Amino acid sequence: MAARELTTALSEALGAFYAHLAGERRLADRTLDAYRRDLNGFAAFLTAHLGQTITLADLPGLKASDFRAWMADRRRDGLSPRSLARELSAVRTLFGYLQRRWQIEIPALSLVESPKHAPSKPKPVSEDAARALIAETGARDVPDWIKARDAALLILLYGCGLRISEALSLTRSDHPMADSLRITGKGGKTRLVPVLPAVREACDAYLRLCPFAFEPDDALFRSVRGGALAARSVQALMQDLRTRLGLSRNATPHALRHAFATHLLANGGDLRAIQELLGHASLSTTQVYADVETQRLMAVYDQAHPRAGKK
Repeated sequence: MAARELTTALSEALGAFYAHLAGERRLADRTLDAYRRDLNGFAAFLTAHLGQTITLADLPGLKASDFRAWMADRRRDGLSPRSLARELSAVRTLFGYLQRRWQIEIPALSLVESPKHAPSKPKPVSEDAARALIAETGARDVPDWIKARDAALLILLYGCGLRISEALSLTRSDHPMADSLRITGKGGKTRLVPVLPAVREACDAYLRLCPFAFEPDDALFRSVRGGALAARSVQALMQDLRTRLGLSRNATPHALRHAFATHLLANGGDLRAIQELLGHASLSTTQVYADVETQRLMAVYDQAHPRAGKK
């Protein structure tokens, strides 16, 4: 590496890193925003902590105590161990990129342990709650086409296990729906998802009522004004529905994806097949649904078995 490159400011190197994440790794906008938030905060801390503008030449001299001081500062800000572990992971990813591009070694980082935290468990809605949420879309005082749109969207999330972003990325060219949908998920990974008749019928009903004209590349799900439906509108929809039904705050759009996986598993679905349907890169990510189902079965056992809880 040329000596002049060592004078590159960390802020400039961060810009190159973000361009790498967006261009080469094709990360989603929300993921990129999280990286920017975490790493810009880390860079700001280093600037204040060391009392100088940070360049690439300063990084190899960082000590484990510098990283621990940053982690302690984040904990004082109220950051949970899980969130701090995520931020530390972002820092490791950045420094891995700096090592590959500029041959910068930061040995002290290997001495820093990630905070211990219990893995989070998915919080799926029950089968009854999923049905109630879908049914409740038709009980609101909104135009019929919006009722049909919202029902189709929720049935799609629950019936195909899609993320909100995946469902909202569908276009008019994806309809009429065949027996399967080709979905591009996180990291640009493509998977085939079977389409249930109920999903197809709900989307048919929505499009029959939708008042807007479509070009093939137009978003399938439209807003009140005719533009593409936004994720925040789906979040607001679920908030309204769960309030009307008296459900907990865990009843989110993503909880329908969790419910898809958990209910498949409860009814004999194969874990490896569910992994493929969800688009998980690792089976260990899907394994948490088996843990959730085991916990549910044990709760049923404790309530129903005549000897449960007895000595």
